[in-house]
Amino acid sequence: MSKSILVTGGTKGIGWAIVERFAKEGFDIFTCARSEQDLKSLQGHLEERHPGIKVLAMAADLSKKEEVFRFSEAVKSESIPDVLVNNTGIFLPGSLHDEPDGNFEFIMHTNLFSAYHLTRAFAKEMIQRRSGHIFSMGSIAGLTAYPNGGSYAVSKWAMLGMTKSFREELKPHGIKVTSILAGATFTDSWAGAGIPEERFMKSTDVAESVWGAYNLSPQTVVEELIVRPQLGDI
Repeated sequence: MSKSILVTGGTKGIGWAIVERFAKEGFDIFTCARSEQDLKSLQGHLEERHPGIKVLAMAADLSKKEEVFRFSEAVKSESIPDVLVNNTGIFLPGSLHDEPDGNFEFIMHTNLFSAYHLTRAFAKEMIQRRSGHIFSMGSIAGLTAYPNGGSYAVSKWAMLGMTKSFREELKPHGIKVTSILAGATFTDSWAGAGIPEERFMKSTDVAESVWGAYNLSPQTVVEELIVRPQLGDI
């Protein structure tokens, strides 16, 4: 029976690289994003390059709880994924003391609450099955506060704490939980920054980190994995 992976925000950057890495290994793919056009492009790419796998690519805005539930029910109608990657995220620069009203709530709902609701949506079935691997895509910003990081940094600190809690709760049930704490990775969010591409990590390197952590023996888990550019943080 084929295995499957659910990756939120799978049409770009790190999410796209993770989807591609696991599709290469024959995993069925469940993913979502806001853009219908990006989803169609991804699905077409996967079906052409990996014709043996199943693909569910669904439009959903995971900053809204009802959209998280709608997406999770669509996935459940197919199967319970073997791997869940909470990758959806947004970065809006600003300082906590003067950022636009509403930024904090929007970022927290997108970056943190989506992962909370989606993990809970599949936890019961994973516990019953006594298997599964949950990844949260955190950030170096969840370890070190920095100017202009604002609500994004808060969301990533909270994500790390939540992931640690899920790790403690789920480890007796055979479910692995891993936090990937990635530094600056070359994605669309850095477009126009004027920084040479070679200064960044590659999204494929982060995907390889997820693949490597997934492939350890059942008695071993990577709890936290810090991945940084060779020359340090940007």
